[in-house]
Amino acid sequence: MNGAPFRSGFCSIVGRPNVGKSTLLNAFVAAKLAIMSDKPQTTRNRILGVYNRPDAQVVFLDTPGIHKPRHRLGEYMNKVAIGTIPEVDVVLFVVDGSVPEPGEGDRYVADVVARSGRPAILVVNKMDRVKRGDWYAVMDAYKALAQPEARSENPDPGAPTIEWIDIVPVSALEHKNIDALLDLIVQQMEEGPKYYPEDMITDQPERFVIAEFIREKILQLTRDEVPHSVAVEVEELQRRPTGTVYVSASIYVERESQKGIIIGKRGAMLKEIGARARQDIEQMLGSKIYLELFVKVKEDWRNKESVLRSLGYREE
Repeated sequence: MNGAPFRSGFCSIVGRPNVGKSTLLNAFVAAKLAIMSDKPQTTRNRILGVYNRPDAQVVFLDTPGIHKPRHRLGEYMNKVAIGTIPEVDVVLFVVDGSVPEPGEGDRYVADVVARSGRPAILVVNKMDRVKRGDWYAVMDAYKALAQPEARSENPDPGAPTIEWIDIVPVSALEHKNIDALLDLIVQQMEEGPKYYPEDMITDQPERFVIAEFIREKILQLTRDEVPHSVAVEVEELQRRPTGTVYVSASIYVERESQKGIIIGKRGAMLKEIGARARQDIEQMLGSKIYLELFVKVKEDWRNKESVLRSLGYREE
């Protein structure tokens, strides 16, 4: 490295729901940490991912999509997302380039970023879905969110602007322009220590990641309100003498009708959820697993603080 300083720092990934923040985090760390789905509000907790290279370490905080909450869980998710911004060195504001113009959610998040005063990079994701000839128009439309009048018809007097460090088009799904974005992020970091060991890519415990893998499969296989009414808790994780890992997990829903959908006809849906989740869990643990799933009803759990805390949704 010719005596170049080692750089390190923290970077928050923010944006409205379903713009590809979790896919971007997974691309950064080259591992599956955060679950992905085409449904909004997939991420519920702050997910920490660590990017290491010989001259730098960047600690990424993937956050829930900032949205208008309809229940206490939604309020928690917003607090988690917004709460990460003041504590980082740089903010990645991620937008969906396949949508040609910013929507209300993008304008709201841009205002949160502006008021934070933190250095920000505008990341225009999903550009693989945009015709090359339309790139500049799309990027200019989102670039304008730096100005208060683009975020609100009646901006507050003295509302702050955003001085974009840069505007970077990417495709997180196809891993296009990710390396250039990482180089730009590292350039924003000051000289500093390694905050985490080099072989560590997340601070989340195995039980959390396993529960998220199971929830991801439910998101992929169900629709309407069911995916958003589900929580997963790993109740037992035990390595047996044979080398097999036993995993027992409970899937919580809010209504009996949802329980029936998750179980499916003759248990077919639950078996498919388990089969798909097992593949990801075995790859992560490097062992064969025996996965046992139970479906339980906790009425209106998303609005009950005691239940939210017991399921790990607590403010830090």
